[in-house]
This record gives sequence, C-alpha cells and structure tokens, in this order.
Amino acid sequence: MAEITVAADLDSLNDVLAFVDGEMERAGCSMKLMTQVDMAVEEIFVNIARYAYHPEAGEASVRCEAGGDPFQIVVGFADRGRPFNPLDREDPDVTLDAEARQLGGLGILMAKKLMDDIQYEYRDGKNILTLRKNG
Repeated sequence: MAEITVAADLDSLNDVLAFVDGEMERAGCSMKLMTQVDMAVEEIFVNIARYAYHPEAGEASVRCEAGGDPFQIVVGFADRGRPFNPLDREDPDVTLDAEARQLGGLGILMAKKLMDDIQYEYRDGKNILTLRKNG
C-alpha cells in the first residue's frame, strides 16, 4: 500500500488528490469510480486540515491501495490530532431547509453515501479513518 505524509492543511489537498488519483490510475480505475473516491477523500482531508490540530499544526498520512479481485479501492487517513470519530455524529436531516439544519456533517454524510464502507479507530495516539469503495 502506497503512503504519503503531508502537512494537515488545505494547501496539501491537491497533493493528496494527485497521490490517490495516481494510485487509482495505475490500477485502471474508471473515471466514475475515481470521481466518487476523490469527492470522499476531499471531504475527509478537509475535515482533518480544519479540525484535527486546530489551532496548532500537524501532519496527516494518507495510504492508498487499488486493485484485487474483486476490485477495491482502500484509502486510509491517519493523524495525531485530537481524538474524533466523525462516524459517531448523527447524520444531518437533509429534509430540513438549510436555515433549519445544524451546521456541519454534510461532508461526512456525502462520504458515507459515496463509499461502500468507512471505518474509524483511535489507536496508538492516532485517528485512523479508512474508506473502501468496491469497483
């Protein structure tokens, strides 16, 4: 599984997407699959960049593996920011008008809808979030 470590800030988002896209391209992913994974990766990484270390700075590691039979894409994120399981949050009620909804949670909801599986664990002082998408 390939891995990169970047500064956990918004300036690193393009590097993260280029890394994940490179791994998916090498595995022959369809454009549709790549777009779905990219949207989820962006949402997760932006959350890490905005909240994991705030107001301090830190790093995030991103791992990616694509391939296998059956075909699957696995993207893992790890950071040493404050412990936070985004899957514990209740999904926002998208049937309400935007003004009536509580702020936050839409990015995680979108990632949940796009991916086939999302797992979170806090281990060895790290938040570890893993996305899986079947091809």
